[in-house]
Amino acid sequence: GSLPGLSLQLFPLFQIPAEESEDEPAAVEEPADTRLSEQDTARGSQEGSRDSSKEGAVAEDTDGDGHREGQEAEQPDRALATSNKPRKKKKKRKTKKNSAGETVEDNDLEDIESLLERIEDPRLAPQSQGGVTTDSRPLLYVEHRNLNPENELKRYFGARAVLGDQRPRQRQRQYVRSMWLTAPKNTWPRYSKTGITMQLLDTRRGVQHFTFEHHREYQQVQFKFLDAVESMDPNNIVLLLQMNPYHVDSLLQLSDVCRMQEDQEMARDLIERALYSLECAFHPVFSLTSGACRLDYRRPENRAFFLALFKHLMFLEKRGCPRTALEFCKLILSLDPENDPLCVLLLIDFLSLRAREYTFLTRLFHEWESHRNLSQLPNFAFSVPLAYFFLSQQEERPELERGQARERAARLIQLALVMFPSVLMPLLDHCSVQPDARVASHPFFGLNAQISQSPALNQLTSLYVGRTHALWKDPAVMAWLEPQVHEVLRMVDAQDALVQEAEHKRKIRYQSAPRNIYRHIILSEMKEATAALPLEVTSQPVMGFDPLPPLDSVVSYTRPERTSHPSNESTLSLFFRSLLPNFNLQGDVRHDGDDEAGAAQDLNQGVNRLMAAMRDMLANIQFQEPPRDDNPDGDGDWD
Repeated sequence: GSLPGLSLQLFPLFQIPAEESEDEPAAVEEPADTRLSEQDTARGSQEGSRDSSKEGAVAEDTDGDGHREGQEAEQPDRALATSNKPRKKKKKRKTKKNSAGETVEDNDLEDIESLLERIEDPRLAPQSQGGVTTDSRPLLYVEHRNLNPENELKRYFGARAVLGDQRPRQRQRQYVRSMWLTAPKNTWPRYSKTGITMQLLDTRRGVQHFTFEHHREYQQVQFKFLDAVESMDPNNIVLLLQMNPYHVDSLLQLSDVCRMQEDQEMARDLIERALYSLECAFHPVFSLTSGACRLDYRRPENRAFFLALFKHLMFLEKRGCPRTALEFCKLILSLDPENDPLCVLLLIDFLSLRAREYTFLTRLFHEWESHRNLSQLPNFAFSVPLAYFFLSQQEERPELERGQARERAARLIQLALVMFPSVLMPLLDHCSVQPDARVASHPFFGLNAQISQSPALNQLTSLYVGRTHALWKDPAVMAWLEPQVHEVLRMVDAQDALVQEAEHKRKIRYQSAPRNIYRHIILSEMKEATAALPLEVTSQPVMGFDPLPPLDSVVSYTRPERTSHPSNESTLSLFFRSLLPNFNLQGDVRHDGDDEAGAAQDLNQGVNRLMAAMRDMLANIQFQEPPRDDNPDGDGDWD
């Protein structure tokens, strides 16, 4: 039986209002047309770059006035007086007024960076927008500005550190269309239509269902790609990409090859190029932010978009952009929340904690717990109380709210330890924490708790511990966890009914994991979890461009079978075919089999073809000379 706690039967949740005013806080939003492009990054740092006349000229030139750069660079003192744009002068005077100091340049830059921090700070949003606006948004609402990792990096390191070396290039890419998911780079080949389009299938109850489609020319490239994969030679994929630089599956597969060869930069670049290719094929009404657009993972044409988003998300997390990775995770979940084909629910809690989006995680748990049984997933069982604990540590919150968060954190972590006792000891081991004598000797958390659990549950717990153990290393977290563990042991010794009920649930549930969980573990490459995969998963080949395809795939076109006639070939012919793959003894088979003269002619042609192939083979054989040792003293040549 399948796992009830991992049931994938979901319902649209985008009309459910939020219960708490602080959930999913939103910052002061930028205009909706600030798309992710190199021009966008120049606008974001335009004010901060006015500390010198050169940088001011670059910022001005992004608006299209290329002739102004030379004027301002040569006459910085007269630039303000000769400017024919009153709006520019007003903004300049306002900047001077706000920077109360003689060092105008330094204070100006600091003011701009502090303004960016205020814009990005979610805690300031309810003051400007109000809790109603924030909570009325759908749970999986995606903000365009959060899809740009440069916005997150600017918040951490400042606009100058992130964009300083990119400003001089703004005028070189005017022909590139602006995108939401990734910014095209100068090193990429010029984009041309690949043969991928997106179609709107239908609209049901306000939800639009789309699908990608492959045209005839793209299908032919796809067949060549499958041949290249079967050859087991990555060079064939490289050759295919040279002819078709935006073939998505080739980019995904070659990215995995580069990652295995420790070329992380090239692997990330290939994934971004795949996303760019797919976004260029978007339908005009397809929206990334509404949460009401669906893609069916059962269709092979749609899987590349899911996989490219997931791989891009993993690169962002490793790059140190957890907030951007969380936004991409929400985007993947919104594309198919009913089935969650990549099981990003096993990842979204970790990204929420890394990005410190605690209110989003608690809101997700409360709104989906009733119909998704999120508490039956070890990652939610432990991450949600951890989020409440972090909320209770935020001093800017009211004391009453912090007290409620502490109570919820204590209650939920006790339930998690009772339900999943096998998590504690591996978690402490990864954190290099030695438990006290009572905990170490108690059988409830001992080795038996790990041995007695089912393989499916072992995969989930191993995945969670391997992924999130770093979040538990905080001494404050361990100090909070210790009394909760002792309280659970008291409940176990008292034979609490809750402990017996949890043990019964573990026995009847988690018998087998759904296929999407296996797919998630394979994509995550968490060694603790991949080691626990069953044999039926590890024994079959797994391709990076389509790992564990669904068993109920909706196939729109099939790969043509190769024409071969092994029954008509002799052993000698098969031998020469193994040496020369293009050799064909029969040649063109005649349809008029009754024509004996034609058959005799075919035989003669086949013999002649065989002899020609043998001559070519013998002519190309090269015998290597025996190796000669280079003796500096010299023993003379053979005579």
